[in-house]
Amino acid sequence: MVSKQTTIVNATGLHARPASTFVAEAKKFKSKVTIRNVDKDVPPTNAKSIMMLLAAGLGTGTVVEITCDGEDEQEALDALVKLVDSGLGE
Repeated sequence: MVSKQTTIVNATGLHARPASTFVAEAKKFKSKVTIRNVDKDVPPTNAKSIMMLLAAGLGTGTVVEITCDGEDEQEALDALVKLVDSGLGE
């Protein structure tokens, strides 16, 4: 299992379009992927579920921890952190 913290940088947070981009990327990997709002210290959310991701309410400036567990965990973590750091296409 690997994890890393990063910050949501896009101006509108993880609303529908960037959340769907994140979920689509997460689904490319076999590993279990979760995302957790570090600022609120809440349990992790399934990052492959658009509904769970939207319900997490991850806004601009939120510190999140992405955790990946499985055969391609490091590749998944690197790709997802890079995606968040890039602003999720916005």
